[in-house]
Amino acid sequence: MAYSGIGGQAVMEGVMMKNQEVYAVAVRKPDHEIIVEKKEYAGICKSAFIKNMVFVRGIFNFIDSMALGISCLTFSASFYEEEEAEEKPRSEKKEKVEAGLTIALAVVLAVAIFMVLPFYASLFFQGFLKSETLVLVAEGILRILVFVGYILMISQMEDIKRVFMYHGAEHKCINCIEHGLDLTVENVRNSSREHKRCGTSFLFVVIIVSVVATMFIRVDSRILRLALRLAIIPLIAGVSYEFIRLAGRSENPIVNFLSKPGMLLQRLTTREPDEEMIEVGIASVEAVFDWKAYVRELRGEGREKI
Repeated sequence: MAYSGIGGQAVMEGVMMKNQEVYAVAVRKPDHEIIVEKKEYAGICKSAFIKNMVFVRGIFNFIDSMALGISCLTFSASFYEEEEAEEKPRSEKKEKVEAGLTIALAVVLAVAIFMVLPFYASLFFQGFLKSETLVLVAEGILRILVFVGYILMISQMEDIKRVFMYHGAEHKCINCIEHGLDLTVENVRNSSREHKRCGTSFLFVVIIVSVVATMFIRVDSRILRLALRLAIIPLIAGVSYEFIRLAGRSENPIVNFLSKPGMLLQRLTTREPDEEMIEVGIASVEAVFDWKAYVRELRGEGREKI
C-alpha cells in the first residue's frame, strides 16, 4: 500500500479530508445536498523547524488535530441545529474562544478518565498486591479496559453510530486510492475500513505507551507520582505520533504486527457506510487531492517508455 499523505476524520453527517495545509469538509445536508467547504489551516506552530522535530512535532500535530476537528464538527453540526435561522451570527473571535474552551475541557476530561481515574482505582490493589510491579500492571490493564469500555459505551449511541459510518467512509476512500484504485463508489465500498494512520490507533498507542512509561515512575509520594505521570503526557503523545507516522509509511512485518491491536479496535469506531456516505467521502477527497494523477503514478501510467 502506498502513502498518499492525506488524512481526515468523520464529522456530523460528513467527512473532513486534509492534504498538507488544505482541508475540506463535505456534509450531507438535511435536503440530501452535499455541501463542501474548503479552507487552509497552517496550525498553531509556524516554525518549519519545530514542525519537523522528532517527538516534538507529534505534540503540535495532536493539538492541531483537536482544534481543526472541533472546528469541522461545529461546522457540520450547524446544518442540523434547531431554529438556526433565528440564531444571531457569531463572531470569528467568539468561535475561536469557544473552540479553545472546548479543547481545554476535552483534554481535562481525557486526562481525568484515562489517567487519573485508573491511578486512584489502582490504589485498591495495593491492599492485597505486595509487588509494586503487579500494582502497575493492574493499573495498566484497568486503563486499557476503561478506554475500550468508553468506546463500547459511546458506540451504542445512535448519532455516534452514524459518525462511525462516516468514519468508515473516510478510511475506505483513503484505502481505495492508496491501493491504486479509481475513486468510485463501488471501489470505495470494496475497500477496507481499517487504516494504520487512524486516530483510534493513535489513542490506543498513547494508552499502551503510557502504561509502559508509568512502569518507570516509582516514587513514594502519591501526589508526586501522579504529577510526574501528567508531566510526561506530551512525551507520550510525541512517541505515539512517531509510531503512527512510521506505521503509515511502512509495510514492515513487525510494524504491521504492532499495528494490529489498534486496527482491531477500529472495528468498533468504524462501520460500513451506505452509498450516500461514500459519495460525501469522495467529494471531500476530490476537493483537496488530485487522486487521478496519484493513481496514474502508482500504476506507472503516462511514463515515458524507454
